[in-house]
Amino acid sequence: MATLLKKPMLLCLIFAVLLQMGLVPAAAELRRFEQPAKADGSLSFLVVGDWGRRGRYNQSDVAAQMGIIGEKLDIDFVISTGDNFYDNGLTGVDDPAFDESFAKIYTATSLQKQWYNVLGNHDYRGDVLAQLSSILRKIDSRWLCLRSFILDSGIAEFFFVDTTPFADKYFDDPGEDVYDWRGVLPRKKYLSTLLKDVDSALRDSSAKWKIVVGHHTIQSAGHHGNTDELVTQLLPILQANSVDLYINGHDHCLEHISSSDSPIQFLTSGGGSKAWRGDVKWWNPKEMKFYYDGQGFMSVQITETEVDIAFYDVFGSVMHKWGVSKQPHSAF
Repeated sequence: MATLLKKPMLLCLIFAVLLQMGLVPAAAELRRFEQPAKADGSLSFLVVGDWGRRGRYNQSDVAAQMGIIGEKLDIDFVISTGDNFYDNGLTGVDDPAFDESFAKIYTATSLQKQWYNVLGNHDYRGDVLAQLSSILRKIDSRWLCLRSFILDSGIAEFFFVDTTPFADKYFDDPGEDVYDWRGVLPRKKYLSTLLKDVDSALRDSSAKWKIVVGHHTIQSAGHHGNTDELVTQLLPILQANSVDLYINGHDHCLEHISSSDSPIQFLTSGGGSKAWRGDVKWWNPKEMKFYYDGQGFMSVQITETEVDIAFYDVFGSVMHKWGVSKQPHSAF
């Protein structure tokens, strides 16, 4: 009898270990973290994407300006929209690229805050489990990277979504690139579970502001353009649940598109290092509020009644500002 009891216990233990390692997809609801707003109820953060090039392609210059603006705005945290390490992610938790592209680059005092990171397609070309590992958090406590998760600040909730597995081309026509799909396969089940979890979390959210973060574009006039799979699968969920902002990287530019059929603002911050693609697709001028085919980053400031965004170039100059207001929650 004792032997019979040991087998299921052993299987459960093995499954738990594999789940922790990311070797099987998690079917549980999205993991939640808390990032309290300041005492006055405000929140401030920077967004940078597509950056990890050991300081090259002006990455160090962008980082320096982030430090200056971060201090000026008294930021609470930083969001990375993915493609954290070029060209092929990390080789492991001991890859020097983590130090050379992250720890030794973002050294300003104001940037010694929590970094909330999502994975990009280039990150999936390396050891994905390394970026997700708690070992990196021990090396640099700022680092927090999960596939998908929720960040709750009270006045705003952030829904970080793992967008790379949505794109068919990485599976159907990867060319010479090799992707690390551990924890994603079987893909259909992974995406189905993720979409249900995001939809449920957004529906249950009572936050004044709902912000979704992913690596890939939904609407963009840049080099990559729209990600069709996200347009058909994720966008309807965002529209149905009154999402305010969708923030992404992938296109190496700074961009603001205002949706014509919903309140969603599409914000691209993918200018953390190599940029200047030189190919821009036509977009309806009524929707295209700003496009800059170059390097830089974005700031977001939030209160219960207002959201204000700004885009900065590599010199720290403000290139575009935009804001929106909402009525405060009723006390009754």
